[in-house]
Amino acid sequence: MRLRKFRFKKVNSTNNTAIRIIKNSNHKFGMIIADSQLNGKGQYGKKWISYKGNVFVSFFHKLKNINISLRTLTKINCLLVKKTLEKYYKKKIIYKRPNDLLINKKKISGILQEIISISGNKFLIVGIGVNLIKNPKIKNYPTTNLTELINKPINKINFENELKVNFEKNLSRMYKINNNLNKY
Repeated sequence: MRLRKFRFKKVNSTNNTAIRIIKNSNHKFGMIIADSQLNGKGQYGKKWISYKGNVFVSFFHKLKNINISLRTLTKINCLLVKKTLEKYYKKKIIYKRPNDLLINKKKISGILQEIISISGNKFLIVGIGVNLIKNPKIKNYPTTNLTELINKPINKINFENELKVNFEKNLSRMYKINNNLNKY
């Protein structure tokens, strides 16, 4: 399954941009990429601090014949981001519920999932932020970034492409499994 890329210089939020594209087009699957994000969204209405050079991506897809709980989807999506990070960082990366990835007890990535319904169709939007080159200073919540951890620059476009490949493979598997189950 191939996800169509939508690349933007600046957006308010990649999730909000995904919602706009779903509402105003016939695209059922896609990947929103932004160089900068003005009002990134975090869990529970918190703001995701978006430094230029970091990764701001949202994947969206129609939830057709996918009978998996949102909680399980969140874990799967965190593990897909973790798999991408592991290509660069070979030590332990922890999944912290409900939607964070930590290295050395410091947040490196967060995921925000939203389900929307448009014309009777449900869509899952998976917003992902990765501290690639700079991390915010948050009181009582340590953070880190990948460049600092591995002590060398990372090609942002390569990272985004690796993330895209991991999500495409997983979506293809999920749809294939569910289609096979629905045959019986």
